[in-house]
Amino acid sequence: MLKALLLLLNFAKLGPILKTGGTMIISVFAYAWLFGWRYSVGFVLLIFVHELGHYLSAKRAGLKVGAPTFIPFVGAWIELKEQPMDARVEARIALAGPVAGTIGALVCYYVARDSGSALLMALAYSGFMLNLWNLLPVNPLDGGRIVAILSPKIWLIGAPILGFLLLTRPSPMLFLILIMTLPSLWSVWRGTWRESLPPGYYDQPIEVKLQYGAAYLGLAIFLAMMSNGVHEQLAHLRT
Repeated sequence: MLKALLLLLNFAKLGPILKTGGTMIISVFAYAWLFGWRYSVGFVLLIFVHELGHYLSAKRAGLKVGAPTFIPFVGAWIELKEQPMDARVEARIALAGPVAGTIGALVCYYVARDSGSALLMALAYSGFMLNLWNLLPVNPLDGGRIVAILSPKIWLIGAPILGFLLLTRPSPMLFLILIMTLPSLWSVWRGTWRESLPPGYYDQPIEVKLQYGAAYLGLAIFLAMMSNGVHEQLAHLRT
């Protein structure tokens, strides 16, 4: 009986690892049907690096957080089991994902540039684009959580951008994002977005708002430039 209890406790400790590892493997299998094994493994690892940035930042903030969970063709997320104490902490956690993901894509890019690997260049392009899309200024994407430190009303600007992308590049993922962002847009439209948050949640010094605004804009511009440049280099490698 004691051995069974110890085994159960050990299994419980491995639960988060099994959840993350298991859903990663499922995602690799799913993507492999369309893109092949090597690309699928690299792509899932890039998503993992992105989520690891969120996870480590949340841990550093002292928040209880669940291990990353993957869903094929949707992406992955970490479960924050506690509400961040203010918008600054939330923005920092949100920004950490795209920053880590950008670093991962840069590693692929520099190795691809030196080795001439079309596979790694394709992964670099996907990594830059993945993190750029995540910076769309709508909640619950990372971009929406970052710009909220300036004002959640910016989500109303991000919504038409998302709608334009959905019309010009229709995809189930974009449609899902649109559905997920509707409650946030409605709360901003009605002016009720503060009601479920602690008092003063968005009251941050102007210098803090400017810092995060500049970081958001700089990262978005960098990712857009890298995406365009890598796309051209990838086309050259394939010819």
